[in-house]
Amino acid sequence: MSAKTYSIESLLVGKNYRSRSRNFEGVITHAEKREGIWYGDGFDAYVVQINTPAYLSDRYATVAVKIGE
Repeated sequence: MSAKTYSIESLLVGKNYRSRSRNFEGVITHAEKREGIWYGDGFDAYVVQINTPAYLSDRYATVAVKIGE
């Protein structure tokens, strides 16, 4: 029996995103790992592109993703 494997990018795409500080929300359409930003041990930074119906262009945000256990 083999287990399905998923990338973090594929798990983020399609999820709803709501920014509390910049006051917008939408659906994540693209995600990729971002280097040079450190959130602590056990976390990776990802830049996400968000399709926001309230704006003419997409918005971008950096999110922290916990890796491991």
